[in-house]
Amino acid sequence: MEEVLHTPVQRSRGNRATTLVACIAAACALAIVVASGLVLYSQATVTDFTAKNLAPSLAHPFGTDWMGRDMLSRTLAGLSTSVLVGLLAATVSSVIALVLGCAAALGGKRVDAVISWLIDLMMGVPHIVLLVLISYAIGKGFWGVTIGVAVTHWPSLARVVRAEVLQCRESKFVEIARKLGQSPARIALHHMVPYVLPQFVVGLILLFPHAILHEAAITFLGFGLPPEQPAIGVILSESMSYLSTGAWWLAVFPGLALMATVLLFDVAGQSLRKLVDPHTAQK
Repeated sequence: MEEVLHTPVQRSRGNRATTLVACIAAACALAIVVASGLVLYSQATVTDFTAKNLAPSLAHPFGTDWMGRDMLSRTLAGLSTSVLVGLLAATVSSVIALVLGCAAALGGKRVDAVISWLIDLMMGVPHIVLLVLISYAIGKGFWGVTIGVAVTHWPSLARVVRAEVLQCRESKFVEIARKLGQSPARIALHHMVPYVLPQFVVGLILLFPHAILHEAAITFLGFGLPPEQPAIGVILSESMSYLSTGAWWLAVFPGLALMATVLLFDVAGQSLRKLVDPHTAQK
């Protein structure tokens, strides 16, 4: 009987430890990708016309392109650029979501109605259309893409923050804190921030893969990063002209690397959600 009673506890600890390991492993893998890309950034632009269009080999695991550039170096450099754009854009977008979500929940009915209408408006327009328009209006390039992604990816997280703040505001412990005479600033700092922070951090991490994919998409369409800059969207766009010649590695390996990077962000976000969510933290 004693062994049976202790079995669920051991299993719970094992699941939590596995989730923590998965989260740390995904974060370390992403850090390695970014560091490798930054180290190989200058090498990614080196041309060697005597080694152009080489198939994957030990010397060039991802092959070379029509200018003799090593595709492994270009892919890693492009991924690091995409991740940095995603990090910056997702951080700015999450701050916008936090401010608007809190304002909607705490600013009264009129403020809530205006922000809710703005959220519905943003979510009713396809992201790609807004990204293309904003990036093109700003002048494309790094900052055009970053600003475009940042100002179009906040609505979903803002809605989550609004719901969490409303739930926290109506909770018993906040009501007790008010009756005990605590100031609004102290209630917000000691009660609302710890309540909303885990969901906010998870939402921030889950914004990264969306930002990276949309950056690659508009760059692929020609409205993002410039062609001379190593970027996954640029690599995939240029490879389309050479697929008919049998140079499949120009698109397959960068595409798989982009998918793997997005999945790493997803693993990190889902694992962190399991760790901080009170409903799943003990499973």
